[in-house]
Amino acid sequence: MRIGLLTEGGYPYAFGEAQGWCERLVRGLAGHDFALYALIAHSRPEARDPAELPANVTLTGRARLWGEVPAARPRVGRRARRRFAEHFGDLVAACVAASAGERSAVDGQADRFGSGLYGLADLARTGVALPALLRGEDVVRVLEAACHGPGAPSAVQGAQVADLLACVAELESALRPLSLDWYGEDGLARVALCHAASAGTAALPGLLAKRFFGTPLLVTEHGVRLREHYLAHPGAPRPAPVRVLLAAFRRALAAETYAQAALITPGSGRARRWQERCGADPARLRTVYPGMDAGPFAEVPDAAADDSATLVWTGAIGPDKGLIGLLHAFAELRRAVPGARLRIIGGLGADPEAAGYRAQCRALAVQLFPDEAVDDRTAGESPVSFEEIGDPTAPTVVDVYASATVLVLSSTVEGFPRSLVEAMFCGRATVSTDTGAVCEVIGGTGLVVPPRNPRALADACRALLTDPERRARLGAAARARALELFTVEQNLTAFRGIYAELLARGPVGPAGCGAAAGGGVPRPFARPAEIRVPCGPSPTAAARPPSWARGERADRAGGEAGRGEGA
Repeated sequence: MRIGLLTEGGYPYAFGEAQGWCERLVRGLAGHDFALYALIAHSRPEARDPAELPANVTLTGRARLWGEVPAARPRVGRRARRRFAEHFGDLVAACVAASAGERSAVDGQADRFGSGLYGLADLARTGVALPALLRGEDVVRVLEAACHGPGAPSAVQGAQVADLLACVAELESALRPLSLDWYGEDGLARVALCHAASAGTAALPGLLAKRFFGTPLLVTEHGVRLREHYLAHPGAPRPAPVRVLLAAFRRALAAETYAQAALITPGSGRARRWQERCGADPARLRTVYPGMDAGPFAEVPDAAADDSATLVWTGAIGPDKGLIGLLHAFAELRRAVPGARLRIIGGLGADPEAAGYRAQCRALAVQLFPDEAVDDRTAGESPVSFEEIGDPTAPTVVDVYASATVLVLSSTVEGFPRSLVEAMFCGRATVSTDTGAVCEVIGGTGLVVPPRNPRALADACRALLTDPERRARLGAAARARALELFTVEQNLTAFRGIYAELLARGPVGPAGCGAAAGGGVPRPFARPAEIRVPCGPSPTAAARPPSWARGERADRAGGEAGRGEGA
């Protein structure tokens, strides 16, 4: 099967979990061919070399969502301009109406938003230079009329010209996929299924493929993109009208994506609840946990069943990781367990304040734990160390977990806790704060405390450090749970079945895989399933499958046996 894999700001340019999941998916499902369509959200990922693609993946399309549009302003006829103004007016009017924040307003404007969105796509498909029009003066006038018109909420009525220009620039970038050349016979028309790695802009090509070709759309979200937009902290604060209008657009686009998707696979129950609040149909939601490779952790020995007392925290350091509270909790823990040590292992996160936060944590550690020397000739040693993976003391991730008596997670904000799963693979007992998908991952195999509560964190760590038998029981249960739910094999098995289900469930589309009844309505199973079998490396061969795949017979009655391929 040929899958259209749609990414935004991730595979194959970005590093981290966004790339890792796609990499594991395409390599694990080597029986499928993946046509990769990558949207590049900003300049930093493009500056890196892309990941090496396996043989079953082709980078078919790539496009920037940043930078200026071409300077040339092609001439556009009056009729096209009038149609553009109508469609863009529908889209922004739906966003303005939905900016009131009420769920009923969003649902009531869904049809109008879709009409405007697909109208713009149809206009671009006829050859109209949509990016140029989206940066023209007409767009500002249409947006101004919608914001200042009757019924507009007060949050956007005060929008000034600078606010309107900022909104137009963001909308033009987000709508660039509408005018890409990905929708021809050699592009998304040839895929049997579109798999978007997130909702929103990444799913726009999938929405158009469904509209133009009837191609089913599968959406996978490990972190809900709409939630990320709500929580994002831009370098410069945006005026209120800009924030409100863009949030309404993102929410309307997410709602349209959820409404059109054949199936949505959240990466956790927490992501699933967010999607339901944003309008996703629970009947089309299926939780699939992100798969992680358990192989490297198989040889990690069990935690020492003695009085060793080493707490390990690992991850990307940032203000949302709660390390200040962890240091205060460790100071209280040392009163009960004097020999305890704390290893903080990890580099800086993406937050621009991460470097300053790490320096603050180091200063606090020096203040709370002055170097303890046996005598005046011996150098003191702090019970708290700051390290990075690759240092002599922590050469690999496996070494980090092998050194842990208990793994601790102190975050105040967390998505899917990767470090917890890795510790569970190693059979380590864990102490975590109740945030994100932590409770869902732990499932009773570790201790969970409220966030921003150093005393509760210290009590939980002391309970495990002083009870080796309890640590061993929890560690064994954690390993069994992780191997059952969070392995790569589990994830691949789920998506292998989902691909087959969506292919068998839906009608065979016009991507060389089906036929249509009168009026252009697709007929399910109009051609045999063998039509999807690749027929050779050349597009011509793939477009015309052999006779056995078309259901022809060489021994037809009535003298038709010799008609063959040329019939």
